[in-house]
Amino acid sequence: MSDMTWRTGWFVATAGVALACGGDRASHVPAGAAVEAISLLGDSLVRPPLSDSLRAAHEAQLATARAAYERAPENVDSIVWLGRRTAYLGRYREAIEIYTRGLATHAGEPHLLRHRGHRFITIRQLDSAVLDLTAAARAAARQPDEVEPDGLPNARNQPRGTLRTNIQYHLGLARYLLGDYERAAIAFLRTRRTAENDDMRVAAGYWLYLTARRASLPEEAREVMAWVRPDLDVIENHTYHRLLLLYAGRLPVDSILPGGTPATLDDVTAAYGVAAWHMLNGRGPEAAALLDRILAARERWPAFGYIAAEADRARATPLSARSPRT
Repeated sequence: MSDMTWRTGWFVATAGVALACGGDRASHVPAGAAVEAISLLGDSLVRPPLSDSLRAAHEAQLATARAAYERAPENVDSIVWLGRRTAYLGRYREAIEIYTRGLATHAGEPHLLRHRGHRFITIRQLDSAVLDLTAAARAAARQPDEVEPDGLPNARNQPRGTLRTNIQYHLGLARYLLGDYERAAIAFLRTRRTAENDDMRVAAGYWLYLTARRASLPEEAREVMAWVRPDLDVIENHTYHRLLLLYAGRLPVDSILPGGTPATLDDVTAAYGVAAWHMLNGRGPEAAALLDRILAARERWPAFGYIAAEADRARATPLSARSPRT
C-alpha cells in the first residue's frame, strides 16, 4: 500500500463515519461539571471521573506538593510538582496556570515549559504545545540532561524518561496531532536515538512508525521494524511494544485488543494502534469502526490515543460539520 493511498484512504474511510456519527457523540454537560477542554471535533470535555480511592490518594499527594510549594514558592521543582499533582486530578487548566505563573518568574525554564506543553496537548491547544516544547528543547540543550522522576511510578519504580527525551517525545506527538508529520518524525527520531532504555525507544518507535508511514519516510519505518523484537526490556510501555510486534508481523491482531468500548488507558492505546494497522493494510471500514469505539469512551479523552483518534477524525470532517457542543 503506498503512502499516498494510506493518507487518502484514511480520509475517505473516516469522513463518512464522522459525519454520520458526530451527532451521536454530542453530550449534555451536567450542571456544575468542569469543562477542561474542547475536543478537536468541537465537543465539551469535562473533568474525568476518578474513583474515591484514587481521588483521595491524589488529593493527599497534592496537599503535600502544595505544602512544599508554600515553603518555597519560587523553587522550580516545587512549582513542577504542584502542577503535576494538580493535573493528576484532571484540573489541567489550573495546572497550566501554575506553570504560567512559574514562567513569569523563571522565563524560559525548560521543566516548566515541558510540563505546560504536555498539558497544552491534553486540552488540545496544539500550537501552544509546539511553541512551549520547542522552547523547552532549546533551553534543555544548554544544560546536562537528567532523569525525570515519575509521578505515577512503574512496577520497578524506575523512571524511564529524561528531560530531553520527554520534551522531544511530546513535541513529536504535538506535531503528529497537527498533521506536521515530517517534523514530528524528526522529534521522534531524536527521542528514540537518544533514549537510554527500551521503554522510551518503544514509545518513540511506535509513533515514529506511524509518522514515517504518513510522511513517506520508508527508511525510518524500516529502521523501527528492524529493531523491534519480543525480548526488549519493557517495564511500562507494553501496549506500544505489542503494537510494534503486530506491525512487524510477530503478533496476531486478536492478541492486542479487548472487545467492547475501551475501558482503560491501555485499551485506548491499543484501539488506536490497531485502527492504524487496519488502515495500513487497506481495511478502512475496520479502522473507522475502531475510531468510533475510541471516541465512545468519553471518560478517556486525556489519553494520547484518544486525541489522535480525534485528530484523524477532525481532518476528515468538513469545518461546516463541526460546531462546539455542550
